[in-house]
Amino acid sequence: MKAQRGTPSCAMLKKAQRGTPSCAMLKKAQRGTPFSAALKKAQMGIGASLVIFAALLHAQAPDANTAVLDAAQMNNLCLRITQLMDAGGFAVPDLSRSAAPMIESVKQACTQLKLHPGSGSATYSLVMNVRAYLALSDAVPKPYPFPEAARQQFAEMRDDSTRLDSHFRSLLDSKEAELTAPDRDNLERYADANRKLGTPQPGKRVVFLGDSITDLWRLNEYFPDRDFVNRGISGQITSQMLGRMKADVTDLHPAAVVILAGTNDLTRGIPLTAIEDDYVMLADLAAAARVKVIFASVLPVSDAHKDADPSYERTVTHPPLYIRALNDWLRTFCGQRGYVFLDYYPALVDSQGQLGADLSDDGLHPNAKGYRLMAPLLTAAINKAVGASPAAPEKPAPAPTPATKPKKGKDASK
Repeated sequence: MKAQRGTPSCAMLKKAQRGTPSCAMLKKAQRGTPFSAALKKAQMGIGASLVIFAALLHAQAPDANTAVLDAAQMNNLCLRITQLMDAGGFAVPDLSRSAAPMIESVKQACTQLKLHPGSGSATYSLVMNVRAYLALSDAVPKPYPFPEAARQQFAEMRDDSTRLDSHFRSLLDSKEAELTAPDRDNLERYADANRKLGTPQPGKRVVFLGDSITDLWRLNEYFPDRDFVNRGISGQITSQMLGRMKADVTDLHPAAVVILAGTNDLTRGIPLTAIEDDYVMLADLAAAARVKVIFASVLPVSDAHKDADPSYERTVTHPPLYIRALNDWLRTFCGQRGYVFLDYYPALVDSQGQLGADLSDDGLHPNAKGYRLMAPLLTAAINKAVGASPAAPEKPAPAPTPATKPKKGKDASK
């Protein structure tokens, strides 16, 4: 049987390289099933498989919202990695000596992450030193036979390294999203609630502007018969609250605003003078809208719960000396401007100068007992402010002299 024009003969096929269609395939194609159609069908099958495979890869890709480890998870992972590194030194003595600098760097990075959860530089140092350790472990000669337990430990460490990589990539993505977000101050959080809020009765509405300490306070449960509007957002600093002042405070036409801010600024290392400048601008905006100003003191913090979670060692990121400096400045500022200063600090601080251990479960946020102590002080401050005459916005008193930034070092944690 002669091959069709353009179709290779069996003799030609024998000379072809491996992978060329066989004579049987050629004859099958000539009997009515074109080889090109069969090839196309195979390609379609491969294409479908690639689509499915890509979909699976996409489904397994770490999501920025779930791949980021929280502080407790990171601390546990750090602890396990250091344990595995120490154990690796017993199985491979040469590795213990040659990898000593990397092990020390990993421990230092873990210490920094306990103090500053989510730190990009500390996370990067941890990731790179774990990678370097694993690369060195591959190069260092190992005893024969190599213990199975040690083999499993190195395999576990590689899994931990992969988990760290996913965390670091997601951490970068989340930080980039924060920087490029169109709503830096999270105005959308209360936009719908603000639209639905009715017109207040004269002298009744009070808006609470703050961070997580305000956000977590269920004001409607503590003050069910009062027109108290909670506009706290966890994690915010004073400059973000300044960006929300019009939409979340003055446009709601309250009689007074209670401002509790500054603790997150201290965590980020924002200078005291910058925090004080934000206080002044917040007050000026409120006074210009004929809203009475109540500044609450920055709350004390505590290290009492650090054994439960190392990240609860609060005095390192919230130095008590800085907190007292801010509160002293606020007290003076309120006195000069005629604002009410709501001083929570004396009621919450213990004999050691820290937040009472029984008043918080994490050394930073008040628990139910802490809020119960704060409630009557708040009521008294609001009654005092609403009963006073409006502050004149035309000629506000100058701000007090900026607080001198406390010196860094041991004194900062006392």
